[in-house]
Amino acid sequence: MEAVDALPVHLNGKVAVEDFDLMVVEAENGNKQNGREIVLGRNVHTTCLEVTEPEANDEFTGDKEAYMASVLARYRKNLMERTQHHLGYPYNLDFDYGALGQLQHFSINNLGDPFIESNYGVHSRQFEVGVLDWFARLWEIEKSEYWGYITNCGTEGNLHGILVGREVFPDGILYASRDSHYSVFKAARMYRMDCVKVDCLVSGEIDCADFKVKLLANKDKPAIINVNIGTTVKGAVDDLDFVIQTLEESGFSQDRFYIHCDGALFGLMMPFVKRAPKVTFQKPIGSVSVSGHKFMGCPMPCGVQLTRMKHINVLSSNVEYLASRDATIMGSRNGHAPIFLWYTLNRKGYKGFQKEVQKCLRNAYYLKDRLRDAGISAMLNELSSTVVFERPIDEDFVRRWQLACQGNIAHVVVMPNVTIEKLDDFLNELVEKRSTWYQDEKVRPPCIAADIGSQNCSCALHK
Repeated sequence: MEAVDALPVHLNGKVAVEDFDLMVVEAENGNKQNGREIVLGRNVHTTCLEVTEPEANDEFTGDKEAYMASVLARYRKNLMERTQHHLGYPYNLDFDYGALGQLQHFSINNLGDPFIESNYGVHSRQFEVGVLDWFARLWEIEKSEYWGYITNCGTEGNLHGILVGREVFPDGILYASRDSHYSVFKAARMYRMDCVKVDCLVSGEIDCADFKVKLLANKDKPAIINVNIGTTVKGAVDDLDFVIQTLEESGFSQDRFYIHCDGALFGLMMPFVKRAPKVTFQKPIGSVSVSGHKFMGCPMPCGVQLTRMKHINVLSSNVEYLASRDATIMGSRNGHAPIFLWYTLNRKGYKGFQKEVQKCLRNAYYLKDRLRDAGISAMLNELSSTVVFERPIDEDFVRRWQLACQGNIAHVVVMPNVTIEKLDDFLNELVEKRSTWYQDEKVRPPCIAADIGSQNCSCALHK
């Protein structure tokens, strides 16, 4: 059984963190992943803004206020430029919450259970529960049958969902595809769970044939499964129905498995895609989580986690200090985030989200087609707005467009704020740069057939 170690392994004084997908630190080979050097970002200490003590006469001269104003003005200008050239990460940067500015001078904290008030009165539970009820309707579970909360990020949703699964099945084995988000394997390490990595198809979808083999090798223990509703790199959607069928064919009845659905980005997009398979609590799943700052758009990281009420009691405890109950991962929780999500849901509604999803998919196909027309290897999964293509060899270009890369591939995540004009700017610059990168015949574009399939590869061998 391939398992995640409970603790890092020490080799010759160096730490080998073997099962993190984000970064593999090998004792002998340095920072490499699959034999390739991992390019890390620059050390922020070289550009950090020092905190200094005010001068004695600052309140009269105003020098400090003027200095801080200039720093913030330059920072705002930088944010505008960076937003203009953002393509690689799944964040919707098109939002306007000006109407909520009046609330920013309140310390809104939803500590404790969303459904039970605490003695701290500056909270936004009424907004939070309204948002949770909306998602409960979306995922088809009655108010009396679900429990959930607004998390501080998507990773917290995965941590909570897998924790619930571990509490339901303390001796269960966590199964996750190799393309699952790194937070899934982080959860396995945090909770000291046995974790089995399952192979993927070229699309990035879980390989249920390999899943079945690994289930049968561990039939004596319950299964806790992470199902991806859009993988991090390729945007692949695991076939939930096929996963359930594989469990049943392997002899796992519903009282011997727990499914957590990681829907970080596409979990909120897929319900608005015609003919897309449904993620619903009408199926034997245990929990679903999505990010609030991705497709919806929000100025702070946040997410939504829902599970079945019957599972949550093992995690809940009364906290006298709060005069409430608690079953969350964190203690204090951002009380502004539920208001932002509530505001967006009310403004856009189902029809608004459907329109934005259609726009994203349409623009993603446009990008994929233009890349292929330019002779650039590219792939787009059917239920995705994530366009995968050959990794640019110029790291300055990667940083300029903030591309997410893994091995020989990179991707663009087409979000509601990504326009055709922005895609054209990116494509024109990429085509121009490639003409200089590959002008010497000794340097050729890489073959990425192993990553995206030979039918999508435009290398010399496959075009």
